[in-house]
Amino acid sequence: MRRIFALLFTLAALTLLPFTLAAPASAESPLNMPGQLIDHARALDSTGRAAAQQQIDDLYNAHRIKLWVIYTADFSGLDPATWADRTVQLSSFGDRDVLLAVATEDRAYYFSASSALPGVTAGEITDIQQNAVEPALRQRDWAAAAVAAASGLSDAAASTSGISTRTVLIGGGVAVVGAGGALLYARRRRRGRAESGAATARTIDPSDTAALAGLPVAALDVRSREVLVEIDNAVRTSSEELELARGEFGDEAVRPFVTALNHARAALARAFAIRQQLDDDQPETEQQQRDLLVELISRCGVADRELDARVDEFDGMRNLLINADQRLDALTRQSVDLSVRIPKSEATYTQLTQQYPASVLAPIASNVTMAKERAGFADQSLVHAREAVALPAGKQGPAVPAIRAAESALTQAGTLLDAVDTAAGDIRTAVDTLPQVLDDAKADVAAATGLAAFGGDELARARAATETAIAQADPVNNPLGSYRAIVTADTALEQAVATAGDRRQTDERLRQQLAQALTAARAQVGAAADFIGTRRGAVDAEARTRLAEAQRNLDQAQQLQTSDPAQATRYAQAAADLGARALSSAQSDVRQWEAQRRDSRGGNNGAILGGIILDSVLRGGFGSGSHGNRWDTGGHGHSPGSFGGAGSSRRIGGGGRF
Repeated sequence: MRRIFALLFTLAALTLLPFTLAAPASAESPLNMPGQLIDHARALDSTGRAAAQQQIDDLYNAHRIKLWVIYTADFSGLDPATWADRTVQLSSFGDRDVLLAVATEDRAYYFSASSALPGVTAGEITDIQQNAVEPALRQRDWAAAAVAAASGLSDAAASTSGISTRTVLIGGGVAVVGAGGALLYARRRRRGRAESGAATARTIDPSDTAALAGLPVAALDVRSREVLVEIDNAVRTSSEELELARGEFGDEAVRPFVTALNHARAALARAFAIRQQLDDDQPETEQQQRDLLVELISRCGVADRELDARVDEFDGMRNLLINADQRLDALTRQSVDLSVRIPKSEATYTQLTQQYPASVLAPIASNVTMAKERAGFADQSLVHAREAVALPAGKQGPAVPAIRAAESALTQAGTLLDAVDTAAGDIRTAVDTLPQVLDDAKADVAAATGLAAFGGDELARARAATETAIAQADPVNNPLGSYRAIVTADTALEQAVATAGDRRQTDERLRQQLAQALTAARAQVGAAADFIGTRRGAVDAEARTRLAEAQRNLDQAQQLQTSDPAQATRYAQAAADLGARALSSAQSDVRQWEAQRRDSRGGNNGAILGGIILDSVLRGGFGSGSHGNRWDTGGHGHSPGSFGGAGSSRRIGGGGRF
């Protein structure tokens, strides 16, 4: 038995010998990295090492980015950033080298990359570090941390090329090392990628096209929509302020500001045209998208700066403290006149509701209520202005934003009431004209039937569309919609008839159709413009883009109505269609805005919706900070609008304890 026990003891000792002889994980001083995956802490098993190495290799093969990973016991008493920086220097890393250093016993790490790493922004490096690498390290899943770092970098560099982190991870067999969290991160990261990149875009000078071109297309797309809204609001507000100044000082005095505003409008028109091109059915390559988006952002930036450059001069010319009492008296009279108008417009709208269904009146449904709200806000602003004017000299500054707010509120209230009166006229015109339009359309259908042998498929389709519009016409419940549908269909039919018959005999009729098309287009574009202009605080880029394109088509139609009525009619038809789409999109934006504000009890919601005051941001789209004092009627950081615009070679990274 003694021999048996001795033999068993010897065998056990031999079995444990490799473990007793193994050296403990040791600290590591900063070093020249001998390979891309160093495991001095013995943190990886063979499966984890293989998975991590595969991801490191895939990252390099796909994007020529080298990820260097080292696991050590601790950082020899150095903080993680210092240890990583020295290792980077000793290893002569370049712009395409990224380091992930992990101290397993000290539970510390650092993720270091060059700020010039191609296709990857500082925000993305931080995102990968905080949302992919660190969670894996906290679970002591060492291999998953390396996999997450590599896949995150690959996803960032891939941008919109279609290479997904999911595909890369599955291809590498990461599931065996517990990297499911990296897959979840990838999905979440793709959703937030555009917003993160847009945040970076906001910090870039819009004239620095090279820096903008280095951002992902998705980020540029988000930023382009933001700046469109910002500069469009600035142009609208500046235009309102300029009209007030023109009335006070005359055309000659405001000429420099008109020039600046016209340049801004031209830049904005081009920006909207670019947005329309990107939104249409014709696809662009990724590079074409990038070039167009960079141009859009840059043009808006130039327009914004040109407006801002005139702010001090404009404010000096229109010093509202000069003759402030007279200004306030004039505004008070304007407010009284408006209060007289409101009941009349309210009665007009009430009468319309008794005659027409809600769908017909939807664009102006809340106009009278909103006009009352703007008028009340104007009265409140006038009270604040008078209180400020009564203060000693040097303390009257708050009167300026209060006067501006009152002016803008009264102007918008008037526009809202005008829209009610205009809508009433348009509806009555449609009601009065619709019978004649129906008769004309029926006559054109009859003419098209006689020309069927000559018109081909184009004439047949136009005739069928006109017959449908005639059959669906509802003069009682939807006169405007019926009028527009019949005019649109009959216009196409007239064009087909003109092609099949003698153009000389149909020229006069075609011009009549053009007049009808222009009437429909002007009404539709005008309704959309009024709606967006008085609710611009809630309307996003899409509606504004459609409206700008509608106005461009309407302008073309008016320019061509004498020389080329057929082409002019097509432009007018397109303008009406785009105007309808702009109005629909704007109404959707306002509904969403109102839903978000439903629980708000603030008294300035109407002024915010109208863009009279901006909620917690300076007027202007590019954060220029050139607009002087902020103004607040209730402690919420609101600012009224006025003339003006919208308003590294080192390594980057992060780390710490986990």
